[in-house]
Amino acid sequence: MDSRVMDLIYWKDTERTGMVLTGLVVGLLSLFQLSIITVVSTVSLAVMCFTISVRIYYQLLYVLSWGDGQHPFKSYLDLDISFSGEQADLYMRKAIVMVLSAVDTLKSLFFVGNLFDSLKFLVLMYLVTYLGDLCNGLTLLIISLIALFSLPLFYRQRQEQVDSFIGKIQAHIDNIKDTFRRLAQGGGPPPDPTPGGAKPKVQ
Repeated sequence: MDSRVMDLIYWKDTERTGMVLTGLVVGLLSLFQLSIITVVSTVSLAVMCFTISVRIYYQLLYVLSWGDGQHPFKSYLDLDISFSGEQADLYMRKAIVMVLSAVDTLKSLFFVGNLFDSLKFLVLMYLVTYLGDLCNGLTLLIISLIALFSLPLFYRQRQEQVDSFIGKIQAHIDNIKDTFRRLAQGGGPPPDPTPGGAKPKVQ
């Protein structure tokens, strides 16, 4: 299942990925005008009409001896999506660990376990309020979906340039964080990286 998802994200099968992405985007865009119940029921009706029509068509070909009678959706029916007991237990434990880790992180942020991290979270939430005025959650979901199907492929094709650009940004962020950290500790120049500190020049 993971390999199939990665194949979709990296456009291994262009036609299938295009169909999936188009269907998801159109479905999300329709939520701007219709309720989710209407969208789900309409999509379900469209899919059922298509699959039943194809099934009847193949059955008719078999009756007229123009086909082998093979089920047109046999590959989908035979697709194994079940989990063994060990797999289900593993995924459940991972989900519990992720939830508990998220709760622990939020607890530390809201109750100021680390002042610097809580201030960063405060600024982030302040910026999110402006983002909420510009667009809603559905718009962000559509943008995230498009980014999911475009950014990984772009990164694979331009990995060296992207890594170089991100490295420069990370260096600037580290400098800013170091400056704020030194200000929080009372200021002062950055520590001398040479062993034993600065040494007098020899004439």
